[in-house]
Amino acid sequence: MKLTFIGADHEVTGSEHLLETKDLKILIDCGLEQGRNVYENAELPVSYNEIDYILLTHAHIDHAGRIPWAYRQGFNGTIVTTNASMDLDSIMLLDSAHIQEQEAEWQNRKAKRSGKNLVEPLYTVKDAEAIIKNFSPVPYDRVIELSDTVKVRFTDAGHLLGSASLEIWIDEDGVKKKIVFSGDIGNKDKPLIRDPQYIAEADYVVMECTYGNRLHDRSLDHLEDLRRIIQETLDRGGNVVIPAFAVGRTQELLYLIRHLKQDGMIRGHEGFPVYVDSPLAVQATTVFKENLLECYDQETKELVQQGINPIGFPNLHLSVSAEDSKAINEDNTPKVIIAASGMCDAGRIRHHLKHNLWRPECSVVFAGYQAEGTLGRSLMEGAREIKIFGEEILVRAHIEEMGSMSSHADQTGLLDWINAYTRRPEKLILVHGDDDAMTAFSALVREKTGLEAICPYSGSVFDLASGEFTHMAEPRFIRKETGVSVRNTKVQQELTIALSELTRLAEEYREGANSDIRRLTKDIRSLLDKWKE
Repeated sequence: MKLTFIGADHEVTGSEHLLETKDLKILIDCGLEQGRNVYENAELPVSYNEIDYILLTHAHIDHAGRIPWAYRQGFNGTIVTTNASMDLDSIMLLDSAHIQEQEAEWQNRKAKRSGKNLVEPLYTVKDAEAIIKNFSPVPYDRVIELSDTVKVRFTDAGHLLGSASLEIWIDEDGVKKKIVFSGDIGNKDKPLIRDPQYIAEADYVVMECTYGNRLHDRSLDHLEDLRRIIQETLDRGGNVVIPAFAVGRTQELLYLIRHLKQDGMIRGHEGFPVYVDSPLAVQATTVFKENLLECYDQETKELVQQGINPIGFPNLHLSVSAEDSKAINEDNTPKVIIAASGMCDAGRIRHHLKHNLWRPECSVVFAGYQAEGTLGRSLMEGAREIKIFGEEILVRAHIEEMGSMSSHADQTGLLDWINAYTRRPEKLILVHGDDDAMTAFSALVREKTGLEAICPYSGSVFDLASGEFTHMAEPRFIRKETGVSVRNTKVQQELTIALSELTRLAEEYREGANSDIRRLTKDIRSLLDKWKE
């Protein structure tokens, strides 16, 4: 029994791990890489037609987006996931396939004009339609037998409707081991869905650490934050443009806006229009409206049981056709526009940015993680000019960030999740985090729990029977912008740890005595002044 690390190792997208037992070959997720690709992934050491199962933690494309491609490579096994994840992926994979076809068509039009070779889409709608038939949904908390020697249970991870951590039991040749894959661990107190459910014991834990070096600002009230942004923008006569993931974030925003409208919290613009401009988001919203009570938090359950749509309200417009989308920007009425993609790298959001970024009365609101190398990250980091569809656009709109909206647990939430184990795991292995997050969180875990967190690169192999790595792969990619290998960045990693410790200290003092807060603030400012000089 062994585990090979393939994707999302020192990166935050493209999750994929291969678990091999005597009688089964199992993929844990099969995701697409998004944003900048920092490291080269190892090849899968077996053929896709040898894979018996894909165990899918949740429906996001960075965890599920390569499943149709795997089918194209010969995979015809069973995809086991929760009921809600199956419903969501039934639309998300078709949407992804449509995008793959569109991208290939666009590239081929350019290739024909320049005499270059034509390209094929990564996969097609036909591929997605074929593999969707192989989904096998299971409920939360039920132990499922995959074979005589392998069992699995899906536990709510609180990240997205249907998201799960995987508990896998293996009993082979008298050796019994339990391995847990965290999936993406959710932020607490999210709209609509439950908080992450904790797991009590495991021999080995493979854990994400996306926000391993960051803390969400718990003092923020995202409902009030959204109210302020909408009120101020509509008062200026502008549009509120929100790049949002079609599945999860869009529905959370609708839930909050329903509250704002219901309670009359936007003054002078009662009945303001809200547009959801994404065919995928429209379909996903339908899934969210269904009575998937096993996923909902108590407040949402009570609304549904009263016959109230938790994400519906007057003057909500769901735009499906291209004509609907174009009409949004032809209407001068101040409005809220929610459109995909959440990182601004594709989709209808780019058209809305083109029409609104240059307008100082408008606001662009980021309510989720923006990967390195994406247009969304550039805007958040203060870009004053960007290029969309070959046109230079000045950034004059207000750029707002709602960090508290993140669907990922922050450093404290991650630590709470691993501290919930009543039986200490023999090995803690960190994945799904960039270098800085992994360095900071592994140091924090060592300090707070005494556990030694291991951060393998793609291609590493772990033997579950012995509990040891039989191969620790070297990084296979050099950072393009610096030309420096990660192996030579120990000094930078130490700086990251120190910064993380300072952030945690400031967070601890936030609720302390005013005199202590002033003293700490004075010391930090003194340090800043010293190094500015």
